Amino acid sequence: MDLSGDTAAGRLAIIAGGGLLPSYVAEAARAAGENPVIVALKDESDRRWEGYDHAVVGIGDFAALDGLFNRYGVSRVVMSGSVRRRPEWREVRPTLRILMKVPAAIRTLLSGGDDTVLQMVIRLIEGNGRRVVGAHEIAPDLLASIGPLGAVAPGEEDRRDIARAAEAAETLGRLDIGQGAVSIGGRVVALEGLEGTDEMLERVAGLRAAGRISPRRRGALVKLCKPQQDIRADLPAIGVSTILNAKRAGLGGIAVEAGRSLVLDRAAVIKAADEAGLFVCGIDRGLPTWGLE
Repeated sequence: MDLSGDTAAGRLAIIAGGGLLPSYVAEAARAAGENPVIVALKDESDRRWEGYDHAVVGIGDFAALDGLFNRYGVSRVVMSGSVRRRPEWREVRPTLRILMKVPAAIRTLLSGGDDTVLQMVIRLIEGNGRRVVGAHEIAPDLLASIGPLGAVAPGEEDRRDIARAAEAAETLGRLDIGQGAVSIGGRVVALEGLEGTDEMLERVAGLRAAGRISPRRRGALVKLCKPQQDIRADLPAIGVSTILNAKRAGLGGIAVEAGRSLVLDRAAVIKAADEAGLFVCGIDRGLPTWGLE
């Protein structure tokens, strides 16, 4: 990936929320010859950033963010990692440019759906002459490929559960609620909400333990990009923790959208899935049977 032209024009900033994704993006940027600036979101970013130019910025503090970008000559911005909460209105510090759009921008930030909010944040960043790029543009090796990623492939019943959960996840995404769904025995048993994927899988494990779900049926987790989503932010992602929680929930495996989902630490994910006897596969909503046959 040749970033030389962009590098000459200005530095890359990585807005870092929680989880592993910001670290992978930062490492990939350095491997490509970048010198990224890390903007760690206060109370969200959960790692230390020694060795990088970095600063901690409160979520909603657009004035501090803009000042940081100006200080380091940032021309491109990557938004990566999870954000667990919305800012209170008292925490929102707009720039003069954003003040021109108040109250619409702040109302969206505080009460809009996740995708609506991300699109608004992208517009505000790019309104100051910078360009927002996707994490997958910096770290393309993280993108899921189509078909089984490990040694285990989904069986016939698994494929039915994948298709059922994918339908549910697509509908959920259109409503701008979440990206994941679980189907067991052809029945949708869980939809992802604000709690996130791991907590949804804990609910499924609890239902299984309480006898609400048959122990003889395996089931599948499916994560899809929202149909209307700007793929430069919040792509669906899975990691080793997803595999371990799927195993605890008694599932047969996981399917994610090929080319529009991220697999963090692919080698470790495949190893964990193979050891657990779970399938992990990439699917494509544009292909018959989601590309599973």
